[in-house]
Amino acid sequence: MTAGCIFCSIVAGSAPAHVVEEDARTIAFMDINPLVRGHVLVVPRAHAAELWEMAIDDGAALMRMTQRIAGAVHAAFAPDGVNLFHATGAAAGQTVFHVHMHVVPRWDGDAFRPPTIPQRGVDPDLETPAEAIRVALRS
Repeated sequence: MTAGCIFCSIVAGSAPAHVVEEDARTIAFMDINPLVRGHVLVVPRAHAAELWEMAIDDGAALMRMTQRIAGAVHAAFAPDGVNLFHATGAAAGQTVFHVHMHVVPRWDGDAFRPPTIPQRGVDPDLETPAEAIRVALRS
């Protein structure tokens, strides 16, 4: 755990999050500034600020969980598509310096145009989509 890292605090359980799934190496939770409804972040439990600092096994676990979450988001919301994206470094738009993947459901005509730097969220209700994803993960 790295002091001052919000994702490390979420992993440790000392910061609140709408967790949709977790395992021994990763945790997935709702983005507090969602680009669209159903936007989920997937992070490795072990801190790595940059992608290339992450242990290979953590990277494999990150992709396995990302694939599961993308499938659950698709099942929960039936979007027209799904974007997965990651940014390493400020120049790439990284704002939290703990490796993470974004799972973003997409609908024809939605306002999201990647790549973008996250801004104030479009949906203050995080629990409803979090619960829909939890249900989809268990069905």
